[in-house]
Amino acid sequence: MSFEFPLPDVGEGLTEADIVSWKVAVGDTVTVNQILVEIETAKSLVELPSPQAGEVGALLVEEGQTIEVGTPIIRFGGSDGGSDNAGASAPAAGETQAATEGGGDAEGGATLVGYGAKAASSKRRPRKGAGVAAPANPSQAPAAQEAPAPAAAPAAAAAAPAEATAPATASAGKPLAKPPVRKLAKDLGLDLAAIAPTGSRGEITRDDVKAAASGTGAAATAAAVPSAGSAAASAGAGSSGELEERIPFKGVAKMMAKAMVESAFTMPHVTEFLDVDVTETMAFVRRLKSTKFLGEDIKVSPLLLVAKAVAWAVARNPRINSCLEGDEIVVKKYVNLGIAAATPRGLIVPNIKGAHAMGLTDLAQGIQDLTALARSGKTPPADQSGGTITITNVGVFGVDAGTPIINPGEAAILAFGQIRKKPWVVGDEIVPRDITTLSVSADHRVVDGEIISKFLADVGRGLEDPTLLLA
Repeated sequence: MSFEFPLPDVGEGLTEADIVSWKVAVGDTVTVNQILVEIETAKSLVELPSPQAGEVGALLVEEGQTIEVGTPIIRFGGSDGGSDNAGASAPAAGETQAATEGGGDAEGGATLVGYGAKAASSKRRPRKGAGVAAPANPSQAPAAQEAPAPAAAPAAAAAAPAEATAPATASAGKPLAKPPVRKLAKDLGLDLAAIAPTGSRGEITRDDVKAAASGTGAAATAAAVPSAGSAAASAGAGSSGELEERIPFKGVAKMMAKAMVESAFTMPHVTEFLDVDVTETMAFVRRLKSTKFLGEDIKVSPLLLVAKAVAWAVARNPRINSCLEGDEIVVKKYVNLGIAAATPRGLIVPNIKGAHAMGLTDLAQGIQDLTALARSGKTPPADQSGGTITITNVGVFGVDAGTPIINPGEAAILAFGQIRKKPWVVGDEIVPRDITTLSVSADHRVVDGEIISKFLADVGRGLEDPTLLLA
């Protein structure tokens, strides 16, 4: 019996995902909940567990492919004559018939809740044009229909060597390359279709990808071959290609772009700025670091005090911690504090749940855990939803201030600029002090200038005198 496992919706109503890396191979015996594959959604990297125990018959999609939810990604049971190559995006006609005749029950295998095989889930409609051609003599039709599917195997086997001698390409016109090579090309932002293959079977090799990345690949040479008349054009195209990089616009980057457009063109943003003397905050941070008061493994940074100041200021100005839902303004009496994080996959905004009720130790641990998870690329969707207000730390990039865009579903975001020594008036004297610039963007539909100003002033007050945050 065979069973095809489709890509599930891993949460948040996502409709597609990228196959990052397979953790199993054809012929492996897997157990329930064993990790099969790592996928990348629009929000995070997710490891998919096996819904049943059994033998891996075929990997139906290759690494680097983007597929929709519901697309079969792996077949359990016998390979049914299918290819053992991860990348066979669709079985051949004989394989389709075998899979259909095999039935859809995954008998004998335990299944995860919500993953179980559905009735007739393994029955697949044959692809258009994949059926057996009608015979020239109608009287031969019954015999052709009664012939068993395996009878076509010798012919297919005979045709295989001839096909292998020609420069091969994958199905649907895709260049032929092994999954690790495809992943390398993806990481380097290269289009495999633009790389000239040098492999013995016409496949693109790892060296081809590296050569293309360095601009010394055979692609430029191949482009100049057709004719002398097109040589100049080919050379020009090659030169412009070296000066440009095309990056796939998908996953986290595409989701974040959609959210920013929604926010920028839905919410009337207003931004206010405030220069703050954080000399006392920096002295407090140094004391916490030197005394290890919060714990041996706890990392202390100025961001910790900014987070505490935001939670403290929200308690004094609760309207800033709200959102607009239809004809109602929802004021939230809890703080799920978002921390904008720049990751290799793009910008994400995970949040610390219940930050309003945390002391410095718990808040520091929350920031530390959130940062580590974001850098690993495995922040789950649940950690990126439900935020109430956000901090973006632009200071780590050497920036003084900015006009940040509000995270959808919230009413405000605070940007924390770099801390620099500046001349500052203290009493009647000008002395060097640690100064930062805070800026708050807020949804002017939900909050007016008074609320925004009071909130920003309170955050600044808490950073000027951090003892207020401990009261």
